[in-house]
Amino acid sequence: MPLPQLTVYRHDRCNRALITLTGEIDLESAPLVRAALARCLSDGIRIVDVDLTPVTFCDCSGLNTFLYAVQKTTEAGGILQLHHPPPTLERILDLTGSGLQLLGPPLGQLPSPLGDPSATTPQAPPHRTVPLPPVLSGDAR
Repeated sequence: MPLPQLTVYRHDRCNRALITLTGEIDLESAPLVRAALARCLSDGIRIVDVDLTPVTFCDCSGLNTFLYAVQKTTEAGGILQLHHPPPTLERILDLTGSGLQLLGPPLGQLPSPLGDPSATTPQAPPHRTVPLPPVLSGDAR
């Protein structure tokens, strides 16, 4: 039985990137995720949104990769946030208490910029209905 493939899509806008991951994140595919997120930093990207909508599974290897990436992004003066995690990752985030670090506060609880109550809070990336061309992909072997 062939192992599932993980595909990484990346869309840049100025110093911000949307990374969409498709497939399963586990011990075999986590290095591909780590490389994609590290490439964002080396390319000067400082705001990284990771859309996990099409991810079907994520284990503690994926969590480790995301925690490492958020640490490196923070050290570089940037922000990395996960959006729409699969149930397996949500469970791991709950058990480890790392949801706030990776997901940030719920959108309704974000402080207004500069104390302006009329300012809008940032929104999570929308669900994608159009397939994106892959940037990186690899078989988990």
